[in-house]
Amino acid sequence: MSAISERRERERAHRHQLIITVARELAETEGWEAVTTRRLAERVEYSQPVLYSHFDGKDAIMRAVALDGFDELAAGMRHARQDAVEPAHALRAVCNAYLEFATERPVLYQGMFVLPTDLKFGSAETPPPLRAVFDEFVYCFRPDNERRELFAEVTWSALHGIAVLSDSGRLPPDEERLDFLITQIAATPTRSSEQDH
Repeated sequence: MSAISERRERERAHRHQLIITVARELAETEGWEAVTTRRLAERVEYSQPVLYSHFDGKDAIMRAVALDGFDELAAGMRHARQDAVEPAHALRAVCNAYLEFATERPVLYQGMFVLPTDLKFGSAETPPPLRAVFDEFVYCFRPDNERRELFAEVTWSALHGIAVLSDSGRLPPDEERLDFLITQIAATPTRSSEQDH
């Protein structure tokens, strides 16, 4: 590849990421309904045809923002799992990282999990960033547990329910739910029993 081609590729990649970053910022400040190709073209100072050379439309932009979010979430969960002192504490660390992400980035979380996208979970077409998030749950369960993917799915589902119901105000924040989930799903000690020892 020539130096000119490499420069063009870098510029294209930079424009692509800039569009995603601006879309995310716009969603976080004004809501997803404000993310339109016209608004994005104005914000990034590119024409709409240039925008369409990167993305087919708003759905494709939302998909790209969601994938960025999954990369970020997976990295946070991986870091939390690897920092857990004891393997038995890894699940709590991963669950806390997940819920913190949902609480600290509610608009991004909504774009990743609540708003309609063409992202497929649990299929051959599951993009790597989604699989990476799921794998962080899986890694919290012993490799000799033949049903650890099922345990991961149930854990993720419960956390998603807690995150969405808490964000909507239908459930007040309560650490006891997480203690109960972890105790039941993995038979790991709760924080209160850890403090007793």
